[in-house]
Amino acid sequence: MTDEQLQQWVEQISLQYFKRPFLHKATFNARLKATGGRYFTKTHHIEISPHQLETFGKDETEKIIKHELCHYHLHLLGLGYKHRDAAFKQLLQHVGGARYCQTLPDREQRKPEPYRYKLQCEACQLVYMRKRKVDPKKYVCGKCRGKLRLYEIT
Repeated sequence: MTDEQLQQWVEQISLQYFKRPFLHKATFNARLKATGGRYFTKTHHIEISPHQLETFGKDETEKIIKHELCHYHLHLLGLGYKHRDAAFKQLLQHVGGARYCQTLPDREQRKPEPYRYKLQCEACQLVYMRKRKVDPKKYVCGKCRGKLRLYEIT
């Protein structure tokens, strides 16, 4: 599907479900991997992930478009257009949009980093595990206010 076809599809969904025209630009953005789409409040443009269309089909992508159009129309009407707003939740449910998009199967799940550093108190031997390197001179032990020493875990 091209950007022009997407534009026509978004305009048609807007008229059919919202009874209002979509007067701005809708495009695909292949960099969107963790999100299905975006609405820009300054330009009022909408971007949709082509990966969602390829992976989950037109039905799921239509729900994402409805979600972004909820942001669009509510924002232009001066109503609550954010995810937490009651007006947004109500309109989204009314038009049948997706609250969240599905996770792409090829998207790697973030694994928690193992601890790479250990801070140990020289006085009471209490150990603090850290994923990132910190300067032990800037901190003291929370238990006894003793001096800390940094060790790298290999």
